[in-house]
Amino acid sequence: MRRRSLILTLALLALLTPFCRAQHSYQREADRLAVLLNWQPGSVVAEIGAGKGELTLAAAERVGGAGHVYSTELDATKLAQLRKVAQKKRNITVLQAAEGDTNLPHECCESVFMRLVYHHLTKPAEIDASLFQSLKTGGLLAVIDEEPKPGSSRVEGVPENRGGHGVPQKIMIEELTSAGFQVQKV
Repeated sequence: MRRRSLILTLALLALLTPFCRAQHSYQREADRLAVLLNWQPGSVVAEIGAGKGELTLAAAERVGGAGHVYSTELDATKLAQLRKVAQKKRNITVLQAAEGDTNLPHECCESVFMRLVYHHLTKPAEIDASLFQSLKTGGLLAVIDEEPKPGSSRVEGVPENRGGHGVPQKIMIEELTSAGFQVQKV
């Protein structure tokens, strides 16, 4: 069986959330991701649910012209913004994600990452399978998310087992390991 690893960074987010609005904090997050996911010039990586594309741009800079970054998004407005971001770098491809599919090519990436996205997934099993298929053998997945806040409302359409806005680490690990991932680091 082809091996793909999972790196979870749930606790990290609680410390970084207040600072995430500043561009330099995206650079710090990208620096950490680059180390965790072994980004090198020529690497092929993907960001799932890229939003405005700050981390996509940072990844594109780190993998250089010989590398490539796929940037996915579900929301049409954000997708249009991402396409403008992609015009700044020749090594970015923007893809429209589907509710149950990343739409990434099979075995295209050495690493995939997502930040504050997993708890929004309405079809986590399908996305997890799509993530697994998009990674090359030995590829890495990093998920940055947060535990549900007590008393928070869950995101509409997501599985009820979340317990509010966020995702319990145990549930995320269970779902991703069911798709074939092996936990390497939390």
